[in-house]
Amino acid sequence: MKIGVLGFVSTNTVDPASMAKRAEALGFESFYLPEHPVIPVKHKTRYPLTPDGEIPEPYAHMIDPFVGLALAAAATSKIGLGTGICLVPERDPIILAKEVATLDYYSGGRFIFGIGAGWLRDESEIMGVNFPRRWPMTREYIRAMKELWTRPEASFEGEFIKFPPVKCNPKPARKPHPPIHIGAGGIGPSMDRALRDTVAIGDGWAPLGLAPEALAAELAKLKKMCSEAAAITASLKSRCTRRR
Repeated sequence: MKIGVLGFVSTNTVDPASMAKRAEALGFESFYLPEHPVIPVKHKTRYPLTPDGEIPEPYAHMIDPFVGLALAAAATSKIGLGTGICLVPERDPIILAKEVATLDYYSGGRFIFGIGAGWLRDESEIMGVNFPRRWPMTREYIRAMKELWTRPEASFEGEFIKFPPVKCNPKPARKPHPPIHIGAGGIGPSMDRALRDTVAIGDGWAPLGLAPEALAAELAKLKKMCSEAAAITASLKSRCTRRR
């Protein structure tokens, strides 16, 4: 079994390089940093894990995950380094693709791209996100980033992001790109959507707060969905081959 550790790192805790180095020494498989660029002083969205709905103070003190993971990469040699999670629609996708690729390149292919779209509507709106459409934005941003990571000259034409042929380097060390883990499901009503997104754009699933029995049931469902998607893809490829 491979076990990772998530660190709520702030200026009031040990630094991310020291924490990641210690995690690696203890045998952890991976080290993750979460993300919240801002926390509204007054928020309408209730935090789902506290009785009064107030957001715990450590959420307002998270460091930037990519800067923190870069420090962690320089202090370690083998531990996986991931976002747990990155709030994709709150970032520019081209700049984000560059950050991901650079971190993966210089860490020797150790980056794990845990992604989400955000649960805190107040924060999303401050960051300019159309909250009801945050997941369509996220799916499209990820597809655009995959083009930037895998093509020497990439272009994209979508609803939320468009760009002509561009060169975007470096490319990630891991091919075709770092694994993308869908950070959704477990808390709230997003389970089915999380599984569908994992099949459609992800390489792994990262739910939160699931009991072992529930996790086993959902993983069985996910494996079935992946098998069905693989069968459809194989059938389409077969049809294309016969037409040629």
